[in-house]
Amino acid sequence: MAKERALAHIEEIAWIKPIDGADNIELIGVLGWVLIAKIDEFKVGDKAVFVEIDSKCPADDERFAFLEKKHYKVKTMKLGKFKCFSQGLALPLTLFPELSDRKLGDDVTKELRITYSSEEDRKRKSNKVDTNAKYKAMAARHKEFFSKPIIRKIMRYDIGRKILFLFFGKKKDNPKQFPSWIVKTDENRIENCPFYLESNEEWVQTEKIDGTSCTYAVDRMKRGKNKFEFVVCSRNVRQADRDQECYHDSNIYWELADKYNIEKVLSDYAIANNYDRVVLQGEGTGSVQGNPYKLKDNRLFVFNLVVEGIRKGTQEMAKFCEENNLEHVPIINEHYKTPDTMEEIKLQADGFSIINPKVKREGFVYRSLDGQQSFKNVSREYLLKHQ
Repeated sequence: MAKERALAHIEEIAWIKPIDGADNIELIGVLGWVLIAKIDEFKVGDKAVFVEIDSKCPADDERFAFLEKKHYKVKTMKLGKFKCFSQGLALPLTLFPELSDRKLGDDVTKELRITYSSEEDRKRKSNKVDTNAKYKAMAARHKEFFSKPIIRKIMRYDIGRKILFLFFGKKKDNPKQFPSWIVKTDENRIENCPFYLESNEEWVQTEKIDGTSCTYAVDRMKRGKNKFEFVVCSRNVRQADRDQECYHDSNIYWELADKYNIEKVLSDYAIANNYDRVVLQGEGTGSVQGNPYKLKDNRLFVFNLVVEGIRKGTQEMAKFCEENNLEHVPIINEHYKTPDTMEEIKLQADGFSIINPKVKREGFVYRSLDGQQSFKNVSREYLLKHQ
């Protein structure tokens, strides 16, 4: 199972550089991130608490009081006057005595009560299953009875729902958990793994799509039998049926499953090749995230094909999609080599989307040819507009 993103972690100051014309601030490096700090606040090698962009710090912790005017949020900033970007927040580890025994790289997100900065991200990336899902499923099976005013009134109360469930509920009404055998979609940012810049490998470069993560899978129910359970998930939550409420206005996950006939596509593929488990993952976009690509309908752009727990390479994934009338993420370069510096690769991320050339792209994703290694590069210009 992929780990949740660490929004705050212990790191060391890699380098310090002056900013031409700045009297009070300087640039510092943390991993591959570039950010500003007060002059002489750090020395190279000092340990720091590093808070990533997209984070919100707790308002009741005095150590973050200086962020009040920014609503305690840590975002990408562009210092136009000094022609530089700042991404993240570094604070001396000495301000956090409770973390003095933590090691480099340790995730301290929970200890410091750091959350995602936007309510949208908090809901979309939540692991929580709707606690009322089983009651909604129960009511959906008995629509006429549960539409009666007296029953609707009883359903407003926790004890009322529980009593009704004793009489009308079924085991199948309980929400299903995200399958433990499916690895959740996740890519490490190049800033957190700058060692990839030293690689001589070739990578497959694809456009990163801004949307909602969708996971589909078939799981053979009995060995030797061609009967499969079809699994539909958002990034963290199993979408049991088409009526399940989700963060979005409608259940885009099932809508896309139906639109692309994914259950049949995956089942036929598994049967033809005698596979027990096949997973397809992609980005659903359209009526989500503010429709950044100005699309007229919802579309799924596949980026992962996982067979028996092994992720296939991008070229094989793309071939599978093309043979089954599925769309995949745009492939930019099948033989990409990383530049020497972080600034070069960050500048490459800026530009316009292939999906809609009139809008800026979110960035790129890079996969090794065998599909086993990957990282992403999010455009700073895109973040300035959409964060």
